[in-house]
Amino acid sequence: MTPFSQQSMSRRTVLQAATVGAIGVDPALRAAVYAQGSDKPEKEEVKIGFIPLTDCASVVMASVLGFDKKYGVKIIPTKESSWAGVRDKLITGELDCAHVLYGLIYGVHLGIAGPKKDMAALMTINRNGQAITLSKKLADQGAVDGASLAKLMNKEKREYTFAQTFPTGTHAMWLYYWLASVGINPMKDAKVITVPPPQMVANMRVGNMDGYCVGEPWGHRAIADGIGITAITTQDIWKDHPEKVLGTTAEFVSKYPNTARAVTAAILEASKWIDSGLQNKLKMAETIADKSYVNTSVDVINQRILGRYQNGLGKTWDDPNYMKFYDDGAVTFPYLSDGMWFLTQQKRWGLLKDHPDYLATAKQINRIDLYKDAASITKTPVPKDVMRTSKLLDGTVWDGKDPKKYADSFAVHA
Repeated sequence: MTPFSQQSMSRRTVLQAATVGAIGVDPALRAAVYAQGSDKPEKEEVKIGFIPLTDCASVVMASVLGFDKKYGVKIIPTKESSWAGVRDKLITGELDCAHVLYGLIYGVHLGIAGPKKDMAALMTINRNGQAITLSKKLADQGAVDGASLAKLMNKEKREYTFAQTFPTGTHAMWLYYWLASVGINPMKDAKVITVPPPQMVANMRVGNMDGYCVGEPWGHRAIADGIGITAITTQDIWKDHPEKVLGTTAEFVSKYPNTARAVTAAILEASKWIDSGLQNKLKMAETIADKSYVNTSVDVINQRILGRYQNGLGKTWDDPNYMKFYDDGAVTFPYLSDGMWFLTQQKRWGLLKDHPDYLATAKQINRIDLYKDAASITKTPVPKDVMRTSKLLDGTVWDGKDPKKYADSFAVHA
C-alpha cells in the first residue's frame, strides 16, 4: 500500500481493520488504522531531542525520509547541547521524547540524576559504536590501552582527568567499567568530569582531560585531528551492548499512548532502513553530517558506521561489531536485563545507596507493551525472552537473574 498520506481508505475499511487482531492483518493496513482510525495519534507534532552524535541517525532519518508521516505524526528533531539539557526539557515537557542515554532515563526515574520523574524507554536506538579515547600525550608516554595506562598512572603520580557525558549515563559506565578492569578505581584514583559530547575534542585539544568516553563521531574525530588515540571500543567492553534509547516520561506515554506507538514504529522503520545496505548508510552519513545535525565532515562519520576502524597509532581493522540500529530487529527490543544492568553499575559506583527492586524498575521503565505493538505493524521480529545473557570484558557474565549478587560482586567499587 502507498504511504498513509496517499491512501484514501474508507472509514468502514479503517474500522473493520481496527477490530481485527494483530495476527493475519496486513501491516500497512494496520498502520493506516493507527494513522486514521481508532488508534490515531493524539499529538501529531512530536518534538524529539537529540545530541549531535552518529546514533541520533534513526530519529533524523525517520523525519527526513518521511517514515513519521506514514504513522500519522510529524517528528521535529530538536538539536540539544548537553544531556543535562535533554533531561531538563524532557522533565518539563518542552521535549516530547529524546534520543537519550539509557542510564539517564533510569537515573531520572530513581531520582539520582536530577529531579525525580517517572520515565519510559520505548525502544533501544542502537548498540555498540562508542569508544574510549586517550590523549596523544598519554600515548606518547606509552599509555595506549588499559594495562599500559594503569602502569603509567602507578609510575607517574599526578591527577589524571577523564571525561564522560552524564553521571548516570552509558559513557560513564563504560569508562568506569574499563578503568576498574585494570585496577583503576575511577572514584579514588582519577578525577572524572562531565563534558557534553560535541565539546570533547575541543577540551582534549587544550589539555583539559587525559581521556574520555563518548559516542561517535567524536572518537574518530580525535584521531582525524591528531590529538587522541582509541584505547578501546565499547563493543570490546560488552559486545552488542545497549546504548541510546527512545526516552520519554511515563506521563507522556499515559497521555499520548497512540503517539508513542506511532513514533516508535516510525523510528523502527528508519532503523531498518539504515541497516539495509551500504548505500543507505552512506546516505545517512551524508545527511547527519550537516550542520543542522552532527555538524562534522562526512568522512569522520562514514568510516566507523561501516566498521572501518583505526586507532591513531597506525593500526586499522574491520570490526563486525560496529554500530547497529536494527540488525534484523535484535537491536531495538528494550530488554529488561539491559536496563537492570545500568542499575547494578549505578549501585556499584555509589550513585544508588541501596539496592533497588531491579526487575520491577525495569518493568516500569521499559515499555515492552508499546514496543510489541510497534514491532507488529513494522514486521519487526520480537525475541521470546525479555532477558538476555552477555559476557563482558573482565569475564563476568550478566543474565539479569541475580542483580543484587552481581552488583556486589565487583572487587573495584565505590
